[in-house]
Amino acid sequence: MSDRSAIEWTEATWNPVTGCTQLSPGCANCYAKRFAERFRGVPGHPYEQGFDVVLRPERLEQPLKWKRPRTIFVNSMSDLFHEEVADSFVAEVFGVMESAHWHKFQVLTKRPERAAVLAPSLPWPENVWLGVSVENQRWTTRIDELRAIDASVRFLSCEPLLGPLDLDLEGIHWVIAGGESGPRARPMRPEWARSVRDQCLTAGVPFFFKQWGSHDASGVRMSKKAAGRLLDGRTWDQEPLRRGEG
Repeated sequence: MSDRSAIEWTEATWNPVTGCTQLSPGCANCYAKRFAERFRGVPGHPYEQGFDVVLRPERLEQPLKWKRPRTIFVNSMSDLFHEEVADSFVAEVFGVMESAHWHKFQVLTKRPERAAVLAPSLPWPENVWLGVSVENQRWTTRIDELRAIDASVRFLSCEPLLGPLDLDLEGIHWVIAGGESGPRARPMRPEWARSVRDQCLTAGVPFFFKQWGSHDASGVRMSKKAAGRLLDGRTWDQEPLRRGEG
């Protein structure tokens, strides 16, 4: 767990599960896998098993020890709804989030169909948000699964944004968009990001532009820091509205 995160849309990370498997095009250059696999086989290292799925029950109570409220990204190094994570362990994670009511927890998944199956048996307190990754039009189907789940904040992570999106934002409370970073990053076209922003503005959904990634708006390769996060001359750091707000 880290009480500070470089991820622009959160404050901290909590990883009661680590490791995952590739599921869709957005996974191709996964930063978490790239990081974890560097340590495969290193005795005693937390990622001795690389990016294999590992449950870490010893980390379950970590958020309860943080008394100052934080916004916490759950499983930045995994997917809580991965098929190798037992139903009972998912329930334990949700139990901790319910108990740590002073924090806000951001659960992001590429497997909303499993989340929808488990949802009726899980608590959904106001401090638990649920999001899905939507990297291109093919995977907008995840939004329909998300809409069926009674989370107080439902959000989309359109990162890495790999193509144009035509979004149905009914029942969605927040949208994050951004380009890919890393050594094999694929460029994001400005018109794709602008379209997502404009659809959010039209629908009254808060929009957060995270980054251009490893290419600037012209497609020139550069560092993530140099490319920055200005979209049309300004930052977009809007925060989500809970249902019934706004």
